[in-house]
Amino acid sequence: MEDILRRSLADSIAAKEDFYRDHRQHFYQLVDWVVNCFKSGNKLMLCGNGGSAADAQHLAAEFVNRFLINRSPLPAIALTTDTSILTSVGNDFSYDDIFAKQVQALGKQGDILLGISTSGNSPNVIRAVAAAKNLGVRTAVLTGGNGGKLANEAELVLTVPSNRTPHIQETHLWIEHMLCWLVDERLFGSLREEDVEQ
Repeated sequence: MEDILRRSLADSIAAKEDFYRDHRQHFYQLVDWVVNCFKSGNKLMLCGNGGSAADAQHLAAEFVNRFLINRSPLPAIALTTDTSILTSVGNDFSYDDIFAKQVQALGKQGDILLGISTSGNSPNVIRAVAAAKNLGVRTAVLTGGNGGKLANEAELVLTVPSNRTPHIQETHLWIEHMLCWLVDERLFGSLREEDVEQ
């Protein structure tokens, strides 16, 4: 058990360090996009499947409620949460359309769609990106490995250069937390210790 734990810890740290080394400029671009989106009164839409669906909901909650400081709610919505929409679209059309139809209904120019896909090959995230682009919604994705098909579809691609799903997902969560932190810093100023949630 000790060997597995130490190896997993080392690999997880390496995935984050590799992302930071190779892709941090893309991350800084995403921070800029989200800050400008919120300043303009637009919204961030998020989508993904399985663990990535949980990430989408987690990130939306951090923006709408708070991350580390108490501040005004920020407009983020997870497209993974309305079971009536998800099941009706899946039943009447296709599971591949569950996010795209929501983007078509809710998205407008100036918004951002952030798709999360460990493989980069999730058909419903790919269709959501296509729908967003048709509306003039900016598109960014979090992926792993070589970025999959989404690497050629989204405007901004943040790829964790690892082939281990757990470590890709762990790095995605770190990226999502850092996105919240840096957006808060840009919009609300540097965090003081007394402002930080205990």
